[in-house]
Amino acid sequence: MIFVPSAGGISHNPREHTGEAELVAGANVLLDVIAGLAELGREGRIHG
Repeated sequence: MIFVPSAGGISHNPREHTGEAELVAGANVLLDVIAGLAELGREGRIHG
């Protein structure tokens, strides 16, 4: 699970808002994790 900040700390509420920069940062975290796992898989270090 990747958490990104919401404006004013409001979450699970219709008033919740997260800015574009925070959403992009969260997506980049996910991308980095996936890329890292793919690299480990190519090295044969992950067994599924």
